[in-house]
Amino acid sequence: MKMKAVIANGVGGPDTLEVSNVDVPEFGENDVLIKVAAAGINRPDIIQRNGLYPPPLGASNILGLEVAGTIEELGKNVSKWNIGDNVCALLSGGGYAEYAVADQGSILPIPDGLDMISAAALPETFFTVWSNVFDRAHIKSGETILVHGGTSGIGTTTIQMAKAKGASVITTSGSDKKCDFCTNLGADLAINYKTQNFQEEVMKYTNKKGVDVILDMVAGDYMTGNLKSLALDGRLVIIAVLGGPKVDFNILPIMLKRLTVTGSTLRARSHGFKAAIAENLKTEIWPLIEKNKIKPVIDKIFDIEDIVAAHHYMDSGDHMGKVILKL
Repeated sequence: MKMKAVIANGVGGPDTLEVSNVDVPEFGENDVLIKVAAAGINRPDIIQRNGLYPPPLGASNILGLEVAGTIEELGKNVSKWNIGDNVCALLSGGGYAEYAVADQGSILPIPDGLDMISAAALPETFFTVWSNVFDRAHIKSGETILVHGGTSGIGTTTIQMAKAKGASVITTSGSDKKCDFCTNLGADLAINYKTQNFQEEVMKYTNKKGVDVILDMVAGDYMTGNLKSLALDGRLVIIAVLGGPKVDFNILPIMLKRLTVTGSTLRARSHGFKAAIAENLKTEIWPLIEKNKIKPVIDKIFDIEDIVAAHHYMDSGDHMGKVILKL
């Protein structure tokens, strides 16, 4: 059986991508086969397209880390799902296709009130934010978090999840329009990093105390400003290195302020690790989505045939929220 899927002809820009007919993927005894209605486009897809983020061993080479759709077939050990269930799922790869395989533990029901397009915007960012902001940084009600890239999928999700759990949120973005977007979404302060020094603005806003948590996707020359922006016992979590992986900085603030500097990637983690996040999201966050207290933020929707245009748009950095591929 054949299906449409996005295939990369080599490494490079969006023009390396094309829609082709390939075999429907095989699935294991703990997996489900999902007929995909929509897939999220994320920054890791861009990095993989550029040859810098290969899929884990055994994962599909097809791009795409999240989908929403309908369960078509079940592995023999799958007991908690049924054929015909409408679900969204975190994948290790293979989302830009008519059919995708997901481990049963990385699947969640579509929250009441959401359509497939909106549900496809949930898994990659919501799993990532929960894992890093709540499990790793242990943010608490009453604390303050700084998230760089406030209008990204990660940024819009962090703003809403942190606010819903009682934290104050500061964001950085590259234009006044994007800053307004963040504050309208719930951020307490949005800093235009092109016209303002984020460290100075953070310290002014917090009365020189600093923030308790920083979720950073930049690294590079942001490291010094990040360390100076953290309060005593602050936690810096690095989840991407858009500003570069190497930097020369003073390590003394880490010691003097008792800081924790950590980082993670989610894609290669075990099925059990991801299943635990899924359970937390289902218990803690899905009810808030169903009450419309948290919502996926969709910027643009592209048909699968327009995959090149979709990736050009992601590369531009103009998006505010998620970019979705419709199948």
